Amino acid sequence: MLQLGDEIALFSVVFAVVLLGTRSPIWSTALTACLYAFLIMFRFPQVPTSQARQVLRPAKNAASGGVSLVAHRGGGHDAPENTMAAIREAHKNGATGVELDLEFSSDGVPILMHDETVDRTTNGSGPLTQLSFSELSKLDAAAKHRFSDKFHGEKVPTLQEAVEECIKLQLIIYFDVKGHPDEAAATLKEMYQKHPVLYNTSIVCSFEPKVIYRMRQADPEVVTALTHRPWSLCRLGDGTPRFSSPWKHQWMQVLDVILDWAHHHLLWNLCGVSAFLVQKNFISPDYVQYWAQRGVEVVGWTVNTAEEKQYYQEILNVNYITDSLLEDCDPHY
Repeated sequence: MLQLGDEIALFSVVFAVVLLGTRSPIWSTALTACLYAFLIMFRFPQVPTSQARQVLRPAKNAASGGVSLVAHRGGGHDAPENTMAAIREAHKNGATGVELDLEFSSDGVPILMHDETVDRTTNGSGPLTQLSFSELSKLDAAAKHRFSDKFHGEKVPTLQEAVEECIKLQLIIYFDVKGHPDEAAATLKEMYQKHPVLYNTSIVCSFEPKVIYRMRQADPEVVTALTHRPWSLCRLGDGTPRFSSPWKHQWMQVLDVILDWAHHHLLWNLCGVSAFLVQKNFISPDYVQYWAQRGVEVVGWTVNTAEEKQYYQEILNVNYITDSLLEDCDPHY
């Protein structure tokens, strides 16, 4: 729920910006009123707290203080990412759930894949937009993994196969949607209708607000989350500048400030999300409290060391996404 302080801050900023740009109190008042009307008419309410809690704080997590341990891409350090083997290994290693990336083959088959190409994780090459599912099914999804011998011949799975396996193993699913808002929303809506258990055992996440808004339009009963990393437009995950041009870097910094403000004051409320997935370096007790006051759970990514996991579990008491359930591994941004 949008708090009174949020509303005052949001509409005060809009009024001040428009006033500076137009120097007209009438136009400032009118445009601010239009924004208010837009939010009232088009924003989605959060799903019931009881439903969101089943997904984000399942009862089986009592032993870990209620904190969910979510295997990133199925646990890409322990098994080939986004594969059936990864899902099974994550379950065997004690994960509460798995984060899985939704993509599409050139002939529209929903599959698990993080990248837009198959080069990094398989023995194939080329963009997904040029590869049919028949072609993808012939690839070895374990070819580039450190345990390639152990998982040799692992296939690129369909979304349907992965969902059925997660339901069988009683794993919470974090569907990470990189793009294709309309296709993804339609595909996931069909999946939820086919497997109603997903309403209480899964969440749809994305960096793109449009994806989440389309998902809520397609099925407002689905639990959703926005994913965010501050300064993501101007810097890479390790902090290095994304662009060599000083002018472009500065412009992207401005856009990052706007995006960050929009995420925290407008977009989360417009989409009615139940969780906010944030890169681990930007999470603090105060930050967790900020979102808790708005009925939103914080989930940290990607938490890859024992010390970090202990901090998230015992101090922050929030869910985290990790590349490995077994050992420390390199940072992942």
